[in-house]
Amino acid sequence: MKGDIIVPLFFTMTNVLEKIKLLAEPLLEGSDMFIVNIKDKPTNNIKLFIDADLGLSISKSATLNKALSKAIEEEQLFPEGDFSLEVSSPGVDEPLTSTRQYKKNIGRKLLLELDEEVEKLGVLKEVSDTHVVLEIKGSKKKEATIEEVAFDLIKKATVQISF
Repeated sequence: MKGDIIVPLFFTMTNVLEKIKLLAEPLLEGSDMFIVNIKDKPTNNIKLFIDADLGLSISKSATLNKALSKAIEEEQLFPEGDFSLEVSSPGVDEPLTSTRQYKKNIGRKLLLELDEEVEKLGVLKEVSDTHVVLEIKGSKKKEATIEEVAFDLIKKATVQISF
């Protein structure tokens, strides 16, 4: 057709993941749940990692999964309907990514990686918008110390499981 311009419609997976995040956010309003991360795997397998201030139960995950799957279908993000959605917690070995996750873990032992050579291991005592406060266990001759660590110095933070 002369004069008509055909513009191809490209959806990158990044755009789809952002759209899924936008669909999920209103479903979380009024709850204690929050988004930690969203990833895609081959064959349109979407993994939404969420956490909750009061703990993430299987029923909370299942309810969100059902509502979000319905929203994705209604938006026709995958026109063939060919997708799978997994909603779960990030797992204990995943690093903390938000202030909210740090606050949830007050009282637990954290390993902070500050750079290639510096690590701090201690009990998380406080969290602010700019830093965390750790109580670092002393040796037999030395008392525990309190250290303030700015978020911009933390490369990675993981909760340490005690047995």
